[in-house]
Amino acid sequence: MLEPSLLILDEPTEGIQPNIVHEIGDIILKLNEETGLTVLLVEQKLPFARRVASDFRILDKGRCVAGGPIAALTDAIVRTHLSV
Repeated sequence: MLEPSLLILDEPTEGIQPNIVHEIGDIILKLNEETGLTVLLVEQKLPFARRVASDFRILDKGRCVAGGPIAALTDAIVRTHLSV
């Protein structure tokens, strides 16, 4: 597909060595900043998501239970919705 407007990534860091994970993050940021490509990222590694995301949504059973700018993703929200 030429010139997509959306890239969907489902856990792109799973099983990848740390230095490559950093490169993946750089590429995601570059694609977004330089081309305006929207990236929908599904990710379990919170530090990675915080690094590359501008906004977040947390879903529980298909319903959005939290969301907003990534800076608003507080430890309290993480404990409430993402802790096991």
